[in-house]
Amino acid sequence: MIQSIEARTPGKGLHEITHLVQAVVRESGAPEGLCTVMIQHTSASLTIQENADPSARRDLEDWLDRHVPEDDPHFTHTLEGPDDMPSHIRAALTSTTLSIPFVRGQLALGAWQGVYLWEHRTRGSMRRCVVHVGI
Repeated sequence: MIQSIEARTPGKGLHEITHLVQAVVRESGAPEGLCTVMIQHTSASLTIQENADPSARRDLEDWLDRHVPEDDPHFTHTLEGPDDMPSHIRAALTSTTLSIPFVRGQLALGAWQGVYLWEHRTRGSMRRCVVHVGI
């Protein structure tokens, strides 16, 4: 089963989409298998990260901001603004695809794990992911 999901991001940062991915797995009716999620954008990414303490997400966001700043004078791809090239680099350094096993119709995530869409653009956007549920 292949299905698209959409999530509107309010702006830069980690936005949990576990519930959207889990809904596709549940809808498939498959008891166990592998769920693959791919984001269809080059300026956002996906990650599995801690969903209990928000300071972990803030620290990740801050770390990436320090390592891929928006004010790098070497960037020439700036047509859509100062976050244009940095967002592409951030997506290249992180993941655009996740593979998550599921058991008894539930994503096999750890107790403190969630699936996150990592928005790298300053402005919010509607983001689309393709979810494949395979047995």
